[in-house]
Amino acid sequence: MSGDPGSDEPGGGTAGAGDGPGRDSQHSAARSFARGLPFLILVALVFALLIKTFLVQAFSIPSPSMVPTLEPGDRILVDRLAYRFGDIHRGDVVVFSDPSATHHRSAPVAFFRWLVEGTGIAGPEDEDFVKRVIGLPGDTVEIAQGQVFVNGRKLDEPYLNRDPDTRSFGPVAVPPGQLFVLGDNRLRSGDSRFPPPEGLGFVPIDHVVGRAFLIVWPPDRVGGIA
Repeated sequence: MSGDPGSDEPGGGTAGAGDGPGRDSQHSAARSFARGLPFLILVALVFALLIKTFLVQAFSIPSPSMVPTLEPGDRILVDRLAYRFGDIHRGDVVVFSDPSATHHRSAPVAFFRWLVEGTGIAGPEDEDFVKRVIGLPGDTVEIAQGQVFVNGRKLDEPYLNRDPDTRSFGPVAVPPGQLFVLGDNRLRSGDSRFPPPEGLGFVPIDHVVGRAFLIVWPPDRVGGIA
């Protein structure tokens, strides 16, 4: 007799029994990964928000006010820790929020704004600006036919755009807790020389986001910011 029915079937009962636990194990691992995926996404999101809030943030340059140092379309990184452990220096390129903006929010509302802005759900309520620090608190700034003087001393500015701005301004004294900022492209910059809305006026130090230190895009312009 040709006997055992199971022996005539390719991949019969014994082989089938061997595959079952393997498939169950794979399905169990997949289910475990799927259950853990939302938590991993949440951790990554929180980590990214913390980096953006306390360490480094990326900004895009929309205007020519800082040419040739920064060109429209440049993508830059800003060190948010730079002035938590150090002072602002004359010549620093800084990013700051709109000096004329004032918001008084409760803690829950402020947290909600931080969350939706950080995740990209909503854009910032106020515009950010990038300029070069020229005058520090207590300084006297004057511009004579395009040449900047700080506390009576001529300022060396190798970063300026080649198209000269020969207008004069001041002198003005920089108030406590404020900065006097200018664009490197003086002919195309609304800055501390002009009051809002034509310019910015003085910039409160507590509006400074951080120091711009690196161009990361486009590739042919990658490099430090001086």
